[in-house]
Amino acid sequence: MRIEARLFWILTGLFALFAVAYGLWTWLDSGRIEVAGFAALVLTFGLGLIVASYFSFVARRIDLRPEDRLDADIAEGAGELGFFSPGSYWPFGIALCAMITGFGLAFTEWWLVGLGIVGVLMTVGGLLFEYYTRGHTSPTF
Repeated sequence: MRIEARLFWILTGLFALFAVAYGLWTWLDSGRIEVAGFAALVLTFGLGLIVASYFSFVARRIDLRPEDRLDADIAEGAGELGFFSPGSYWPFGIALCAMITGFGLAFTEWWLVGLGIVGVLMTVGGLLFEYYTRGHTSPTF
Protein backbone atom coordinates (compact mmCIF):
# COMPACT_ATOMS: atom_id res chain seq x y z
CA MET A 1 0.00 0.00 0.00
CA ARG A 2 2.97 2.29 0.35
CA ILE A 3 3.38 2.58 -3.41
CA GLU A 4 -0.26 3.50 -3.88
CA ALA A 5 -0.11 6.03 -1.05
CA ARG A 6 2.99 7.66 -2.50
CA LEU A 7 1.41 7.82 -5.96
CA PHE A 8 -1.75 9.49 -4.65
CA TRP A 9 0.21 11.93 -2.48
CA ILE A 10 2.12 13.02 -5.60
CA LEU A 11 -1.12 13.36 -7.56
CA THR A 12 -2.74 15.31 -4.72
CA GLY A 13 0.17 17.74 -4.67
CA LEU A 14 -0.08 18.15 -8.43
CA PHE A 15 -3.81 18.84 -8.23
CA ALA A 16 -3.18 21.48 -5.56
CA LEU A 17 -0.52 23.07 -7.75
CA PHE A 18 -2.83 22.96 -10.78
CA ALA A 19 -5.68 24.56 -8.82
CA VAL A 20 -3.48 27.42 -7.60
CA ALA A 21 -1.97 27.96 -11.07
CA TYR A 22 -5.39 27.88 -12.74
CA GLY A 23 -6.87 30.29 -10.21
CA LEU A 24 -3.97 32.74 -10.62
CA TRP A 25 -4.01 32.44 -14.39
CA THR A 26 -7.72 33.18 -14.75
CA TRP A 27 -7.55 35.97 -12.16
CA LEU A 28 -4.64 37.67 -13.94
CA ASP A 29 -6.27 37.17 -17.34
CA SER A 30 -9.78 38.46 -16.61
CA GLY A 31 -9.66 40.01 -13.15
CA ARG A 32 -11.71 37.22 -11.54
CA ILE A 33 -11.35 33.51 -10.94
CA GLU A 34 -13.22 31.20 -13.28
CA VAL A 35 -15.39 29.32 -10.82
CA ALA A 36 -16.25 26.04 -12.55
CA GLY A 37 -12.73 24.95 -13.46
CA PHE A 38 -11.24 26.15 -10.18
CA ALA A 39 -13.92 24.33 -8.16
CA ALA A 40 -13.38 21.15 -10.18
CA LEU A 41 -9.64 21.26 -9.51
CA VAL A 42 -10.13 21.95 -5.79
CA LEU A 43 -12.61 19.06 -5.51
CA THR A 44 -10.20 16.80 -7.39
CA PHE A 45 -7.53 17.79 -4.88
CA GLY A 46 -9.92 16.90 -2.05
CA LEU A 47 -10.73 13.49 -3.52
CA GLY A 48 -7.05 12.76 -4.04
CA LEU A 49 -6.42 13.78 -0.44
CA ILE A 50 -9.07 11.34 0.79
CA VAL A 51 -7.62 8.43 -1.20
CA ALA A 52 -3.99 9.25 -0.30
CA SER A 53 -4.76 9.52 3.40
CA TYR A 54 -6.74 6.24 3.30
CA PHE A 55 -3.87 4.38 1.62
CA SER A 56 -1.39 5.87 4.09
CA PHE A 57 -3.64 4.84 6.99
CA VAL A 58 -3.92 1.27 5.71
CA ALA A 59 -0.21 1.02 4.85
CA ARG A 60 0.74 1.71 8.48
CA ARG A 61 -1.48 -1.07 9.77
CA ILE A 62 -0.60 -3.97 7.47
CA ASP A 63 2.62 -5.85 6.94
CA LEU A 64 4.82 -4.97 4.02
CA ARG A 65 3.72 -6.61 0.80
CA PRO A 66 6.27 -7.87 -1.75
CA GLU A 67 5.46 -4.81 -3.89
CA ASP A 68 6.52 -2.52 -1.05
CA ARG A 69 9.93 -4.14 -0.43
CA LEU A 70 12.99 -3.53 -2.57
CA ASP A 71 14.53 -6.95 -1.76
CA ALA A 72 11.44 -9.02 -2.65
CA ASP A 73 11.46 -11.77 -5.28
CA ILE A 74 8.79 -12.13 -7.93
CA ALA A 75 7.81 -15.55 -6.54
CA GLU A 76 6.78 -13.96 -3.24
CA GLY A 77 3.84 -12.29 -4.94
CA ALA A 78 2.52 -15.54 -6.40
CA GLY A 79 -0.57 -17.24 -5.10
CA GLU A 80 -4.27 -16.68 -4.80
CA LEU A 81 -5.35 -13.05 -4.90
CA GLY A 82 -8.96 -13.58 -3.96
CA PHE A 83 -12.25 -14.85 -5.31
CA PHE A 84 -13.77 -13.15 -8.33
CA SER A 85 -17.16 -14.23 -9.57
CA PRO A 86 -16.74 -15.68 -13.07
CA GLY A 87 -20.31 -15.34 -14.29
CA SER A 88 -22.28 -12.77 -12.34
CA TYR A 89 -24.98 -10.65 -13.94
CA TRP A 90 -25.33 -8.30 -10.97
CA PRO A 91 -22.79 -5.72 -12.24
CA PHE A 92 -24.95 -5.29 -15.34
CA GLY A 93 -27.96 -4.64 -13.12
CA ILE A 94 -26.00 -2.10 -11.06
CA ALA A 95 -24.96 -0.29 -14.23
CA LEU A 96 -28.53 -0.32 -15.57
CA CYS A 97 -29.93 1.14 -12.34
CA ALA A 98 -27.14 3.74 -12.23
CA MET A 99 -28.07 4.70 -15.80
CA ILE A 100 -31.72 5.09 -14.75
CA THR A 101 -30.59 7.32 -11.86
CA GLY A 102 -28.48 9.37 -14.27
CA PHE A 103 -31.41 9.82 -16.64
CA GLY A 104 -33.55 10.95 -13.73
CA LEU A 105 -30.94 13.53 -12.74
CA ALA A 106 -30.49 14.71 -16.32
CA PHE A 107 -34.21 15.22 -16.88
CA THR A 108 -34.95 16.32 -13.27
CA GLU A 109 -37.44 13.51 -12.81
CA TRP A 110 -37.09 12.88 -9.08
CA TRP A 111 -39.30 9.82 -9.06
CA LEU A 112 -36.90 8.24 -11.56
CA VAL A 113 -33.92 9.19 -9.39
CA GLY A 114 -35.59 7.53 -6.40
CA LEU A 115 -36.42 4.44 -8.42
CA GLY A 116 -32.83 4.24 -9.68
CA ILE A 117 -31.34 4.62 -6.19
CA VAL A 118 -33.60 1.88 -4.84
CA GLY A 119 -32.59 -0.30 -7.80
CA VAL A 120 -28.89 0.36 -7.20
CA LEU A 121 -29.23 -0.56 -3.54
CA MET A 122 -31.11 -3.76 -4.38
CA THR A 123 -28.64 -4.87 -7.06
CA VAL A 124 -25.64 -4.09 -4.84
CA GLY A 125 -27.27 -6.24 -2.17
CA GLY A 126 -27.75 -8.97 -4.75
CA LEU A 127 -24.09 -8.82 -5.72
CA LEU A 128 -22.99 -8.78 -2.10
CA PHE A 129 -25.08 -11.79 -1.08
CA GLU A 130 -24.82 -13.73 -4.36
CA TYR A 131 -22.83 -16.61 -2.89
CA TYR A 132 -24.70 -16.69 0.42
CA THR A 133 -27.94 -18.05 -1.02
CA ARG A 134 -28.76 -21.75 -0.81
CA GLY A 135 -29.40 -22.66 -4.42
CA HIS A 136 -26.48 -20.87 -6.05
CA THR A 137 -23.90 -22.91 -7.89
CA SER A 138 -20.91 -21.32 -9.53
CA PRO A 139 -20.88 -21.67 -13.31
CA THR A 140 -18.29 -23.93 -14.91
CA PHE A 141 -16.79 -22.98 -18.21
